[in-house]
Amino acid sequence: MARAGKPAGGGVRTVTVASSLTADPTGAAASPPAASPPADSPSGAGPAGPAGPETATHCPYCALQCATLLSGDRPGVRLRPDPAFPVSRGHLCQKGWTATAVLDAPDRLTAPLLRDAAGELAPTDWGRALDHVAGRLRSIRAAHGPDAVAVLGGGGLTNEKAYLLGKFARLALGTGRIDYNGRFCMAAAAVAAQAAFGVDRGLPFPVTDLDEADVVLLAGANPADTMPPLMRHLERADLIVIDPRPTRTAATAALHLRPVPGTDLAVALGMFHLAVSEGLLDTAYVAERTHGFDGTWARACAWWPERVEAVTGVPAGELRTAVRMLAAAPKSYVLTGRGAEQHSKGTDTVAAFANLALALGLPGRPGRGFGTLTGQGNGQGGREMGQKAGQLPGCRSLSDPADRAHVAGVWGVDPGRLPAPPSGTAPGAYEILDAIGTPGGPRALLVFGCNPAASAPDSARIADRLAQLELLVVADFVPSDTAMAADVVLPVAQWAEEEGTVTNLEGRVLRRRRLLDPPAGVRPDTAVIAELAVRLGEPAAHYAAEPREVFEELREATRGAPADYSGIDYARLDAGETLYWPCPEGSSGTPRMFLDRFAHADGRARFTPVEHQEAAERPCGRYPLFATTGRVLAHYQTGSQTRRVAELVDAVPEPFVQVHPDTAAASGLADGQIARIVSARGSAVAAVRYDAGMRTDTVFVPFHFRGAGRANLFTHAALDPRSGMPEFKVCAVRLEVTS
Repeated sequence: MARAGKPAGGGVRTVTVASSLTADPTGAAASPPAASPPADSPSGAGPAGPAGPETATHCPYCALQCATLLSGDRPGVRLRPDPAFPVSRGHLCQKGWTATAVLDAPDRLTAPLLRDAAGELAPTDWGRALDHVAGRLRSIRAAHGPDAVAVLGGGGLTNEKAYLLGKFARLALGTGRIDYNGRFCMAAAAVAAQAAFGVDRGLPFPVTDLDEADVVLLAGANPADTMPPLMRHLERADLIVIDPRPTRTAATAALHLRPVPGTDLAVALGMFHLAVSEGLLDTAYVAERTHGFDGTWARACAWWPERVEAVTGVPAGELRTAVRMLAAAPKSYVLTGRGAEQHSKGTDTVAAFANLALALGLPGRPGRGFGTLTGQGNGQGGREMGQKAGQLPGCRSLSDPADRAHVAGVWGVDPGRLPAPPSGTAPGAYEILDAIGTPGGPRALLVFGCNPAASAPDSARIADRLAQLELLVVADFVPSDTAMAADVVLPVAQWAEEEGTVTNLEGRVLRRRRLLDPPAGVRPDTAVIAELAVRLGEPAAHYAAEPREVFEELREATRGAPADYSGIDYARLDAGETLYWPCPEGSSGTPRMFLDRFAHADGRARFTPVEHQEAAERPCGRYPLFATTGRVLAHYQTGSQTRRVAELVDAVPEPFVQVHPDTAAASGLADGQIARIVSARGSAVAAVRYDAGMRTDTVFVPFHFRGAGRANLFTHAALDPRSGMPEFKVCAVRLEVTS
């Protein structure tokens, strides 16, 4: 049944509320921050030095977690990069330089909001808001069971928040429906890495190891836009970039392979074939350190280079050059990104590139390796602390009796209290959302740190689903699309206003430190979760709200697990120790994994037999073009933060469709004209941006914008059967002239 005051057809209601929320359709800051340096600038190139003591913390955006030094007070917090941090070395991208502007966004949420009988969001006090949420949750659970309530977390939450949210969902709510927005980001890479190496750590080596690389293969990764300081670590290497479009990263490559969208898996199979057929296989390594080569070769042997060229459009000669470059280099790496992973066969695609790396003997050797480039700020820690479907803290498995018993012991409950997934298989984020409004589906949804109304594929369908909820609760610090569709909005603290830890893309655990107190009326997520748990009948002593106390508990919950944090504590981090997980108590951590053995019980890595499959949707007469989506340098995720920074809005003010001039002309469109991008699911509008380097069969649209410019209005929700990853990176569209 649709909620009172909400249209049954879904859609996000436009609302105006009191001074705690000021509507701002552009999302731009009222006054721009001080001009930032260029996209990736060294320390000292930007604003003047500190005015008073500095607080060392890390950027709130991507998984590099570049180090920053903050000083001053609101408004006008001062920021400069910390040159001592080896990952960023005094560099920040444009987003990092301007990150403090979001702290005082004009429409910052500073009071709880409750939807009234007229269907409008209005400010209320914390007691009334939390009492309302708890009362509705109790009622829905009593009538329909605990799985009628679902929870979605985020890869930007600190380790402490992610841990506490997972505990809250499984104990206070008793639900088996919990997942996080990393399902739309790192899920395919995580499943493939777990299968190949026995553990999921994005980079099993320090980022700084890339400084000495001779050759690096980047499959579907564009770090020049998504994490520019990483490019400093790739300056020495010859880059092989696999991407259908001409990105900033591809412009720096020694070799750019441009496959038909959705055919990366076939490219990887062809490269594996060449590694074997040209005598480049590291036979000793394969025999001593791996299992499963024969079955994998039995599949790949049919993918000779000329067949790959026919399927992918990548010339056979370029494939040969790429494999020979990797094999001949004394130090080489294979890295994957979202372009290879966000497909209905994304897990198999990552597995195919892992197979290539294993064939060449790269993983677990100094100066060589395989890795996946985690995207979100705490995308690594966020997926190993218990908010991910089917997973308990430390990457423990909810289905493993020993793992359940260990975590239940830390939580002081019987293992039987840890809920099994409602269907026997833990549903991922899209499956949770798509089940809303169906028999047995969720009737209430709690959202912390994500914006599924904009980030989910086929988002108009998801907006309809959200409108069917009896209760939607969103914890956020700005009025995101999902927050504005909610029944209750809870204003929470931002990065510079909180303590905690995050884990960057190389498995390094970092301290987030507080410079400021949150604005009056704003609370930390951990305090919100703890207060809700108590209102639902949980013992207050079981839900610490202070991050340091939460971290002490998660140390115990992860003890002996694949992602073991038991040897890490705030004191060691505050003393400046460099600590990578796994870090058992008494150890100094593990910066480089797999040097002696892989994480499978027998110590060997696993080849995975895979086969290329077509994308779920290919161009046809009505929809003759491929569409792919992704990020631009100035914006981040759904843009809820970056579209509130005037300088970033000035850099990229509106959605655009990047298209070859001939392709645009064939649809009657000129450069700068507003086009409609239409798929079988819906359409978005964007300004035409000519790019003669684009494939004539492909258009690109960034996904940072809202309203009619939302790219996910036309994307496809086909899911990878192994990881639940949606097919964001390819669907069939046509271009139209708007009226």
